[in-house]
Amino acid sequence: MGRTYFVEEAIGQYLSDLSTKSKPYVTGLLIGQCSQQRDYVLRAVRTPPKEEQQGDSTSPSTLASVDEEWVTTHASQVSRMLPGGLLVLGVFIIATPELSKDSQNALRKLIFSVEKSLTKRRLWKPTEVEVSDRAALQICSATKKVVCRTYDVHDSKSSAKPADWKYQSALSASWVALGCTVNVNIHIPLLATSPNHDLEKNTRNGLNRWSKQIENSVFLINGQVKDEDTELLEGQKKLRGNAQSSTQLSDVRVLTQLSQGSSPRSTATVQVCSGSINLRGAVKCRAYVHNNKPRVREAVQALKRDIINTLGDRCEILFEDLIINEGPHKKNFEREYHVLPQRLFVPIAGSSVMLSDYKFGDEAAGEIQERFGEMLDQSVQAEDIHIAEEFNTVDICPIVDNTEDTQQKQLTKASLLLKLQQNMGVVIAAAVAVFASIFSFNYFSD
Repeated sequence: MGRTYFVEEAIGQYLSDLSTKSKPYVTGLLIGQCSQQRDYVLRAVRTPPKEEQQGDSTSPSTLASVDEEWVTTHASQVSRMLPGGLLVLGVFIIATPELSKDSQNALRKLIFSVEKSLTKRRLWKPTEVEVSDRAALQICSATKKVVCRTYDVHDSKSSAKPADWKYQSALSASWVALGCTVNVNIHIPLLATSPNHDLEKNTRNGLNRWSKQIENSVFLINGQVKDEDTELLEGQKKLRGNAQSSTQLSDVRVLTQLSQGSSPRSTATVQVCSGSINLRGAVKCRAYVHNNKPRVREAVQALKRDIINTLGDRCEILFEDLIINEGPHKKNFEREYHVLPQRLFVPIAGSSVMLSDYKFGDEAAGEIQERFGEMLDQSVQAEDIHIAEEFNTVDICPIVDNTEDTQQKQLTKASLLLKLQQNMGVVIAAAVAVFASIFSFNYFSD
């Protein structure tokens, strides 16, 4: 039996509007949430046109010309804007009847390319029981016929399986939200063996170690430790979906374990370092879970991944900004303070779910609005942009290790000792001479 996708009703109109465009085909992403019982599609987002194509009403007439790299780049950008619990769970193509026969092959290639790109960026590993099926949605622009299939992205040889595509109103109007503030103080050593002070690589390695601490942390939901297999909403009155979105917000505290092992003994590692990176601040994290009897395990996993993703994504954005402003090969390695981009949230119309993004201090609201329009094809009002947190910092601290200066200091120290020894000899000789003169004076006086 194939999977069933419950789809936000507004997506049907969105896809219908795209099918009226005078283009041979349109590609895009499906955004939502997977669960063991069913999958949910909250958003469909068309692939933005490249700059050189924006003024061009025509497009290539064959699906062989689909730019995989452009689609996967878009998927990577969109994944940064998704809170915990949401992911890119599929790809769609709207094509003319002449191109329909090639649509499935194109979709298959895109699904595996997108998943490969997103997997590279992750600082966490999927669980063994996690849903690995991704949706391939094909729509005929003439007949409006919808065909949904799935592919197992963990199996490169997997074949297409049929899936149901069902529209539902107010699908995410009363989803459960979990929020927490995580205090971050991560010290990452920069190994002296790392070529050219590779800050990004060292930072990622440090975040990998930190992510394991988050995975092993204890999560208190509304002040309680709950069994993972219990229902998240157990004992709470369930809110039914309606036209007005209503959020059931759970406050979460994260308790990080001091020791990762069962044994009190630990092994210290001595490494030669050229400096360090320090990440400090308090990050706001948020995750959303469907309201169809969600388990505590699902909710905690979604929030864990948001905590890990939000810090990793910010560091990526910062390094990309540094490359743009300072070039890919920075020669000077001096102490620097950088401010990580702040997190913000923007609501989805008719939903309790909010999308996420990041802004630097000098970015205006207009730039954020433009980014939402380009990446998520969503119009955002300036008053709907909610800045969630204060500034967080990155402190890059080099260790001054100048060989010439060290040698000069050693030579200076040696010469000072030599002079001191020489001076001591003069002082002793003078003291002996004075003592002898006094002794001879006293002797002859007597």
